[in-house]
Amino acid sequence: MEFLSWKVEDGVAIITIARPPANALSRGIIAEVNAVLDAVENDDTVRVLVLHGEGRFFSAGADIKEFTEVESGAEFTKLASKGQQVFERVETFSKPVIAAIHGAALGGGLELAMSCHMRFVTESAKLGLPELQLGLIPGFGGTQRLPRYVGVAKAAEMMFTSEPISGLDAVQWGLANRAFTDEVLLEETLKVAKKIAKKSPVALKAAIQTLQYAKPASFYEGIEVEAQSFGTVFVTEDAKEGIQAFIEKREPVFTGK
Repeated sequence: MEFLSWKVEDGVAIITIARPPANALSRGIIAEVNAVLDAVENDDTVRVLVLHGEGRFFSAGADIKEFTEVESGAEFTKLASKGQQVFERVETFSKPVIAAIHGAALGGGLELAMSCHMRFVTESAKLGLPELQLGLIPGFGGTQRLPRYVGVAKAAEMMFTSEPISGLDAVQWGLANRAFTDEVLLEETLKVAKKIAKKSPVALKAAIQTLQYAKPASFYEGIEVEAQSFGTVFVTEDAKEGIQAFIEKREPVFTGK
């Protein structure tokens, strides 16, 4: 694989995202996440998965330059749907998946983390969905999962302002399970993962399946609407301006077109 690597330690598959400098979430990474799930699904030596990022970030967001290669709203909707499918597979995977977040989990990076069953963060980590500052909306399930964790009002605040919250706030808001210092994040995450790995695989699978029924009935309708809206927004002049401004490292000027 080009962007992901993993090793197994005491029943835990430690999966590392390595796409410097920011581990930007690309179509390649999404495809490799799916491939890793294929590889470990029937591997009895793997009981739990831990996902973390190499370097300074968990994942600082989607690869915006890839967006410039997409030519139509329909293609953008297809891109969103593919990401949603893989992240839904993470959330419903038969083995617990834990995200260990340091540095930043923004945009698609946070959407990937939210699809995991648990999230451990550093106190100083930044978590957010800044897509609206590009004239876009979250497209990999963020509009549906974030309100499930923090409530609609706080989700609206995070999305509308595009401002991230800290790891400590993420715990307080219900977005993350626990916060640690940078130095011990992975160590503490692995302690929990290895404890879980000692549980019955049959019982863990049943617990994961049962938790899916905690989703509101409208979740799947919302995901479909999100993908369609993602594609619709992409072809607007505002989206083109937002993406170009990001690439040029300047403030966008939106016109409402």
